[in-house]
Amino acid sequence: MSARIAQVAQTGGPERIHWHDVELPPPGPGEARVRNTAVGLNFIDIYHRSGIYPIDLPGALGVEGAGVVEAVGAGVTGVRPGDRVAYFGPDRGAYATARNMAAAALFVLPADIDAELAAAVLLKGCTAEFLVRRCARVEAGWPVLVHAAAGGVGMILTQWLKAVGATVIGTVGSEAKAALAREAGADHVIRYDREGIADRVRALTGGAGVRVTFDGIGAATWEASLDATGKRGLIVGYGNASGPVTGVATGVLALKGSLYTTRPMLYDYYAAPEERNEGTAALWDMIRSSKVCVTIGQRYPLEDAARAHRDLAARATHGSSLLIP
Repeated sequence: MSARIAQVAQTGGPERIHWHDVELPPPGPGEARVRNTAVGLNFIDIYHRSGIYPIDLPGALGVEGAGVVEAVGAGVTGVRPGDRVAYFGPDRGAYATARNMAAAALFVLPADIDAELAAAVLLKGCTAEFLVRRCARVEAGWPVLVHAAAGGVGMILTQWLKAVGATVIGTVGSEAKAALAREAGADHVIRYDREGIADRVRALTGGAGVRVTFDGIGAATWEASLDATGKRGLIVGYGNASGPVTGVATGVLALKGSLYTTRPMLYDYYAAPEERNEGTAALWDMIRSSKVCVTIGQRYPLEDAARAHRDLAARATHGSSLLIP
């Protein structure tokens, strides 16, 4: 079977993405062939393409997608041809019309979850699930700060946090994104292009600061996160949209109020089968109950991935973005 796939021969800008026609062999032992019907766009794709997260070259791109199983290899029992499935890595290769991949990485979709929704929400939704429930363990009544609250993860985080009863302060860079953050449930919205984040957070919390800061931006917001987080609070750095945070001085954490910080990885929280099953079940329940509503803000043709990367890096997108084969 032939497939169209994206590769980068050298790390760098979006222009490094090139498309190739390949012949897929039959799935090997433990593998399944998936025909993609929707592919998720995520910042981790930019990290892989640019070299922030090193990959072997030439390298494939994309970790999230949804589609239909077309064939399975020897020993595969969890999925069968015709199953509707989704996945979020850890292996790359989602930027493709079809691919062979480890069958154990696939999630069979419930009948009431369509493929585009799954590709738009699975990685981001499971990220929100583990960040709120199992990493920060946010409780009702806690004030929390969410950077980029109108982004793909940010909007889901905001909704999940509101569902558990937190008070959410979101940061955004435009009035249009402020409206999206409020629609997701943010109690307070800070325009970081107009006012100081930390000063506004302290004013909103009576000087105390937030209990938890969720920071997917990285270098550009690190100082604001330090100054906005209250005593013995937690900074959860889950992304590097503006570049990685480097040279963290632990003494500064003490001076800022005995703060904690962590840089968690999704796959460490979705390692065991029971964790995978529990996490995705929680996500589907949140969607069914309308406590989490997913906005697909952009759909690009699959081979327009370079344009999609430029838009995402420029913060010119809202909600989730899809690449459609």
